[in-house]
Amino acid sequence: MPRRLVILGSTGSIGTQALEVISASNGELVPVALSAASDWEGLIRQAIAYGVRRIALADADAAARASEAWTDGEVVSGPDWPIELIAGSDCEIVLNAIVGSAGLLATVATLGEGIHLALANKESLVVGGELVRQLAEATGATIIPVDSEHSALHQLLAAERPGSVEQLVLTASGGPFRGRRRAELVDVTVAQALAHPTWSMGGKITIDSATLMNKGLEVIEAHHLFGTAYDQIEVIVHPQSIVHALVRLCDGASLAHLGYPDMRVPISYALHHPDRVDVPVGALDLAALGALTFEPPDTDTFACLRLAREAGRTGGTAPCTLNAANEVAVHAFLQDRLGFLGIAAVIEETLDRLPAGDLHSFESLIEADAEARAVAAELVARRAAAA
Repeated sequence: MPRRLVILGSTGSIGTQALEVISASNGELVPVALSAASDWEGLIRQAIAYGVRRIALADADAAARASEAWTDGEVVSGPDWPIELIAGSDCEIVLNAIVGSAGLLATVATLGEGIHLALANKESLVVGGELVRQLAEATGATIIPVDSEHSALHQLLAAERPGSVEQLVLTASGGPFRGRRRAELVDVTVAQALAHPTWSMGGKITIDSATLMNKGLEVIEAHHLFGTAYDQIEVIVHPQSIVHALVRLCDGASLAHLGYPDMRVPISYALHHPDRVDVPVGALDLAALGALTFEPPDTDTFACLRLAREAGRTGGTAPCTLNAANEVAVHAFLQDRLGFLGIAAVIEETLDRLPAGDLHSFESLIEADAEARAVAAELVARRAAAA
């Protein structure tokens, strides 16, 4: 029987590659619902191409336009659209590829229904943390990570017994500014920050990679996914992006997951799990690569990695505050309202202004998120006025 899938964020980088994986599955994977933020025209094209009869748009105006232009199915909209789309789609797995903290509601809706989750929205675990894990355990739903590093760790840890793993190692490409010092980053442009050396990704995650915030968020995500203490999670810079993760074992051995940087591989792993299928990616040729290099991250220059670790260790609402401030700051940078180094500065000051509170419910996250966004926006405006 084919697996029925809901793809959230289907017009983005992960979503379009997921549809490529579906196309190559010979009918084993069938999309039954798709969503996008505002690209209603692209979403309708996908729905027609894949025979999907239910779509959703987060933007109300885009949803209204889609309803007028497409009469062959249902257009879902409104503040609770993820709940309506997921609950009414009779699916077996949801791929959550929504960008940012907006993906948390979709994660909660999926796990709350006991539906298996292919998670490309790392912010769900960064912001929701233990609450998300508790919900998954309560309903019996599984979370299969789609991030290349966490997918690698998921595979490496599968055969290891509890207590045998001493450390998880996440690799980072270092982004476009690897090797530069703070003084060299004062005047970098948006175009320069978007020029990632090895991965093709959306704008927000590409900037996060340039600041190393993406790796900081992944440290928090790994902590929650694998129940690993922060002191046992290391980050190492690996410019070639061939080694996606390593695990260090108690007997001195280390296991590594290697492959060319192609997101179709972890997407396929998550959607077909526990099976593996062919993906049109070339066999790894180590001789042709010649050398793989590694170096420690520069957390003095790229402070976002340090800030993320500190927020993760603090716990409570601190990771939520970190993520919200980062989203505001990155958006401002992409609009040329904030300098590159201002991203970390805004995040750090927001964290200083808002001490971490206890995390009792998802409602407390909504409050912490809104408060952090307001403070971060104020800080961005102040910096813009002083520039």
